[in-house]
Amino acid sequence: MKNVPKVAAIHDMSGMGRCSMTVIMPIISALGCQVCPLPTALLSNHSEFKHFYFFDFTDHIEEYYSNWEKNNAEFDCLYSGFIGSEKQIDILTDIIDRMRKKNNPMVVVDPVMGDHGIVYKTYTHEMIEKMSRLVNKADIITPNLTEVGILLGEKYEGETVSIGQIKSFLRGLCGMGPGKALITGITTDDGEHINACYDRETGEYWKVMFDYVDKRYPGTGDLFTALFTGYLLNGRKMPEAMEEASIFVSKAVRITHEAGTSGSEGVMFEKIMPDLYQKVENYKYTAM
Repeated sequence: MKNVPKVAAIHDMSGMGRCSMTVIMPIISALGCQVCPLPTALLSNHSEFKHFYFFDFTDHIEEYYSNWEKNNAEFDCLYSGFIGSEKQIDILTDIIDRMRKKNNPMVVVDPVMGDHGIVYKTYTHEMIEKMSRLVNKADIITPNLTEVGILLGEKYEGETVSIGQIKSFLRGLCGMGPGKALITGITTDDGEHINACYDRETGEYWKVMFDYVDKRYPGTGDLFTALFTGYLLNGRKMPEAMEEASIFVSKAVRITHEAGTSGSEGVMFEKIMPDLYQKVENYKYTAM
């Protein structure tokens, strides 16, 4: 039997709100991978609650990771998300370089900085400027449109864009270093709700439509990228992984909306975990 893929998950840990590590660990584990968490920050709950406690883990990351090295740990994937401080970006880029000297893990960076045109409260101007260095180290990045605008220095014009703009954004993102880019949560000017991706090596663009619910749930980006990463590690092609992740997130959002739970609690993905294993017989992603 092939070894279980090992993922270094470098994210914050939020105790309540179904986001970051509390979503990533169960999802990627359920997809047959070993998740090794390295926290960037500890939060009582995500920052969209009125009150939250935030502990910056920066001063502990190097010692934490160096003990993985002393134990000769090797990883098939490094997946990073929320960054707790400017210094962490320097530490994380160094960790990527050190990992790549041992083997060549797939590096997935979700440049978690904001949503719906708003930058998260804990992000500073200096952190935003340095994020491009981390993006440069990635194989794959998965920003939303707010984060695309921040990375490319483009003014945020809302979630509605043309296919031509999407392609331009994807090329611009890959021009920053990664070979593949995926943008989540797009509404096209034709009224389609899509996720879209691009492979710089092949020059191919793909899109997949998803069911849209007009309700905000924090943590859906973490859920999507965890699914996407897990499916890639299970051998799916990029557009296949994008579609399967889109299907699961759409189901989770729909059942949560139907249940009428508070948006701050995130989506009830626990209710549909068996759906992770439902085989897609006919993929519906299309070229752009």
